[in-house]
Amino acid sequence: MFAIARTFALVGVAAEPVHVEVDIGSGLPSFTIVGLPDAAVRESRERVRSALVNSGFKFPQQRITANLAPADLPKAGPGFDLAIATALLVSTDQLPQTVLDRYALAGELALDGQIRPVPGALAMAEATRGWGLAGVAVAPEDATHAALVQGLDVMPIRHLNEMRLLAEGAVEPHPPSSPPTGDEELPDLGDLRGHPVLRRCLEIAAAGAHSLLLIGPPGGGKTLALQRLPSLLPPLSCEEVIEVTRIAGVCGENGGPRLRRPFRSPHHTISGRALVGGGAPPRPGEVTRAHRGVLLLDELGEFRRDALEALRVPLEEGAVTVTRTSGAVSLPCRFMLVAASNPCPCGHGPDSGECDCHPTAVSRYMAKLSGALADRIDITLTVDPPPAEELSDAEAEGSGAVRERVIRARRAQERRLGPGRTNAEMTPAETRRHCEIDRASRQTLEAGHRQLGLSARGWDRCLRLARTIADLAGEERIAEPHVAEAIEKRRRGQS
Repeated sequence: MFAIARTFALVGVAAEPVHVEVDIGSGLPSFTIVGLPDAAVRESRERVRSALVNSGFKFPQQRITANLAPADLPKAGPGFDLAIATALLVSTDQLPQTVLDRYALAGELALDGQIRPVPGALAMAEATRGWGLAGVAVAPEDATHAALVQGLDVMPIRHLNEMRLLAEGAVEPHPPSSPPTGDEELPDLGDLRGHPVLRRCLEIAAAGAHSLLLIGPPGGGKTLALQRLPSLLPPLSCEEVIEVTRIAGVCGENGGPRLRRPFRSPHHTISGRALVGGGAPPRPGEVTRAHRGVLLLDELGEFRRDALEALRVPLEEGAVTVTRTSGAVSLPCRFMLVAASNPCPCGHGPDSGECDCHPTAVSRYMAKLSGALADRIDITLTVDPPPAEELSDAEAEGSGAVRERVIRARRAQERRLGPGRTNAEMTPAETRRHCEIDRASRQTLEAGHRQLGLSARGWDRCLRLARTIADLAGEERIAEPHVAEAIEKRRRGQS
């Protein structure tokens, strides 16, 4: 007696097809799972046994072998329970073969037969459609994510008993999910009083997805400003909603589709592996969770240097490749890096007259940000507390008006580069093609290059920044004032 069910193993943020082959033969009663299972998969034997008995099915007292193919792909997690149990029921003629021919299966079994959600439902649904099956059976909590995939029957199964109803065609598919519309309530930029240069930097960074570093003493408004950056960003497109929801599902975050751009703010004690991803099997880190959104590193000087250095490749490539003996996994990470830092350990800064830090301690503190990483940050600004007159001014411009300008600039970039692309993502070849400058602009850039000691990367990043400033102004060509402002934002100006 033999049956094959189809399910999936998560590899990074993708789902790899897995065949669950169940064979029941003669011999002493036993239940063996092979195919590189981890401890959670091996423990599936006891969950399947109890779930079958408590659901009114018969558990065969024979020699049972379940092979998870391909055998060289590591299998982790409890998501194989439903497929193993269903293949076992089909192989003992307690369910018809049609249920395995039509549907992929993914779910964890409780001992009483309840179906529990598992990570990665959307990724599994996409793989199911690629497999050519009619649908996928998942827990009801996973159905909303999975139903984002069009042209696929997503069957919500609450209990193992409902597999009989599924075989009889008595289970109604979950209605297709659509990305929600409407804005979510976010902290408004109108809360930031004064700081005209800082507000301008936030607008430019949002328009071109440029990285941003704010340096200044406590109470200057650095964190307050950066926390309002998401309210300036355009809403996710339908394709981006799928991407962000897939990553959230793989990380175990259930619920509806993700409309809001991710905003991640890890604590400064985070390790490099947790920041960029890793482990065995490789799992997404904070940079991947921030894909299409914002990664905020508050108190940058307190982060471990090795963790910060791990950001260099993700900032350039937009992806992290984690290599293990079992293979390499690529994790997407197109994110905006924004950071805030004090100028020294005490926070006041050597030039404030209140700093009692030793010069060596100040140098060590600022050295957390290496030259190689600093070269990848497009905008650097020194932020001082605003004067009382500015704090008592009338209410500042809110996020809504700024976001409209950002959206117009983003649309210009998409027409130039393609859907979802921003100026910060331009390759060197695209920079040469789309960032042509006249003689006066070139002379200004050359002077800034000599004054700031820009690298070749810094030259290109100034051009991309100038391109964003021109887009905000609605200009087709980059002019000398755009280049001059880009150079000013590149250096550590004052707010």
